[in-house]
Amino acid sequence: MNWLNYHHLLYFHTVAREGSVVRAAQLLHLTQPTVSGQIKTLEDALGERLFDRVGRRLVLTDVGRLVYRYAEEIFSLGRELMDVLNDRPSGRPFRLVVGVADVMPKLIVQLLLEPALALPEGVHLVCREDKTDRLLAALALHELDVVLSDSPMAPGLGVKAFSHLLGESGVTFLARKPLAGKLARRFPASLDQAPMLLPTENTALRRSLDAWFDAQGITPRVGAEFEDSALLKVFGEQGLGVFPVPSVVEAEVCRQHGVAVVGRATGLVERFYAISLEKKLKHPAVVAISDGARRDLFGVRS
Repeated sequence: MNWLNYHHLLYFHTVAREGSVVRAAQLLHLTQPTVSGQIKTLEDALGERLFDRVGRRLVLTDVGRLVYRYAEEIFSLGRELMDVLNDRPSGRPFRLVVGVADVMPKLIVQLLLEPALALPEGVHLVCREDKTDRLLAALALHELDVVLSDSPMAPGLGVKAFSHLLGESGVTFLARKPLAGKLARRFPASLDQAPMLLPTENTALRRSLDAWFDAQGITPRVGAEFEDSALLKVFGEQGLGVFPVPSVVEAEVCRQHGVAVVGRATGLVERFYAISLEKKLKHPAVVAISDGARRDLFGVRS
């Protein structure tokens, strides 16, 4: 069995945090050659390079960032252990780093994260929004605990991860009240040639919408397309067209943006996923997100 030398890990952690062997050596009360030699020994033991030199600076490699994150957790747990042994509450909240696909409806993201934030232990939440493929790459490097997405992980990405269905929602079309009242009477046929604000073609919802329009024989007049669902709603609030939202948040969107229901699309659903490196979710805050989504937001029965 290969054993990790925690003294070497401490020297690495200090250099990575300080960004300099000189400053780290001063803090550790060691000579610079000693610190450099111990980090080289750790790199040899791991079989990976942990730092690159850029000019006069030391920059963590991809593996270095992964090791640093684990080192942070290890030394934080060590401090917590000493607190517990000395009968002192650690006061240390769970750290939850969430990757949010940029096409996710922001209101859905808020509702998904609320159960995690309500944990009695407390949660230090970090949200990072980006394209799904870049988030999955970060997940593979253990830089994220979970990715929230509107679609499961596509095959062939080279990332060993698991897609957990949080739930699904119907789709409701909304518009400013004068337009909504006019179109509601003959919905869904009234959507043909109606002014429409839609998500962009790279989203799962847009692909489902296009298939649904074809099945209904509807050709909407697309006035604008948005990757950001929040921006789409702002334009919808101005009366520039009909726009779709998950039915589970239609009441809140109507309240916030002063719009009304045009109609609910039969047979059209939007699904939401938590993607993790674990086949069975273990992180307490991620478990809270999954349980809250299935129990309260989407009402999934086990």
